Amino acid sequence: MRCAERRRHAVGIIIGAAFGTIIAALVSEVLMPPIGLLLGNVDFSNLFIVLKEGKTIVPTRRSAAAKAAGAVTLNYGMFVNTVVNFLIVAFAIFPDPGHELPEEEGRGPAAAPATKECPHCLSTIPIKATRCGHCTSELKAA
Repeated sequence: MRCAERRRHAVGIIIGAAFGTIIAALVSEVLMPPIGLLLGNVDFSNLFIVLKEGKTIVPTRRSAAAKAAGAVTLNYGMFVNTVVNFLIVAFAIFPDPGHELPEEEGRGPAAAPATKECPHCLSTIPIKATRCGHCTSELKAA
């Protein structure tokens, strides 16, 4: 891999990470609050199931408070947020599954071969050769 290609990959990874952070903020701060409001004032980040009560049993509606009390929780609301994040990133990166990616610069059709085999001694010789340099046989023009 060339140095320029490595830089391109590094820049892509950094931009991808930043894009993921932006999408996470978009989902948690912009998209999910109105959806939660439409579904009856639900805060998706605090939807959880208590699997095991903590040392102090405190009725709480916040997953952070339940964890602080020592409870084991299944945070399915955070999972919903993460799935929405993933779907947005997936549709942004792959907008059209049938769309072909453009060819990279410098890559064109395959180059014509530069060598061929001598039919008499099977040595590799230049494609434009009229006589084999190994066995000195005369070759037909290609």
